[in-house]
Amino acid sequence: MTDHAICLEDRVAVVTGSASGIGFRAAEQLCRAGAAVALLDVDGTRGSRAERTLRRCGGRAKFFHCDVTSGMDCQEVTRAVRDHFGRIDILFNNAGVMKRQTVVELEEEDWDHVLNVNLKGVYLMSRSVIPIMAEGGGGSIINAGSGWGLKGGPRAAAYCAAKAGVVNLTRAMAIDHGKEGIRVNCVCPGDTETQMLREEARELGEDEEIFLESCADRPIGRIGQPADIANAVLYLASDLSSWVTGTYLVVDGGGLA
Repeated sequence: MTDHAICLEDRVAVVTGSASGIGFRAAEQLCRAGAAVALLDVDGTRGSRAERTLRRCGGRAKFFHCDVTSGMDCQEVTRAVRDHFGRIDILFNNAGVMKRQTVVELEEEDWDHVLNVNLKGVYLMSRSVIPIMAEGGGGSIINAGSGWGLKGGPRAAAYCAAKAGVVNLTRAMAIDHGKEGIRVNCVCPGDTETQMLREEARELGEDEEIFLESCADRPIGRIGQPADIANAVLYLASDLSSWVTGTYLVVDGGGLA
């Protein structure tokens, strides 16, 4: 499946939330660059379909069911990936959920769910993967942040809090694990055309198409596509970013600008 200027042959990548959207496109790009990819998701049906899709195109991919909010799940699936592929060199902590509510509107269980998936999941997966990466001589961890991890957004209190946590957790991990040859960075997408974004529109009671059109109001003049984010992940996973760690890469068509 390798048809890339970037070569990740002999490397193994783990991508959470990889059954669809940004996660799937990132897994696809990593496969195209020659990496073997472990697809992690809670959706077994879509996850198995993603595996078949990548395999049909010649990619080395295998689906593993994993709930990133469970420490036991993360530990078990990490061992399973190592046993199957032999090593782990790249981790893209992509799994995420959104809840469009203020702190007054949020139920406590919704707050917990958003923080657990978006932030705790990064901690749990990284805790399980880092020792394996260190044994192999290092690697690259890419955490999924957001533009709303760098600035506030309306009716998204839990999401903003979680993604801001991801940005600073990225810095802390980079400091702690650089000596082990592990780089840790964060990609911060703007509005990207995914099922999650469409679900946001429905949650806000807005027309989906009008909502998506409004998301294109930025200097580049279009909404983001999963491939736009996947390209940034590929860069951060590769040796092209070998001296890049502890930072965030905003990929939003100029929205924050």
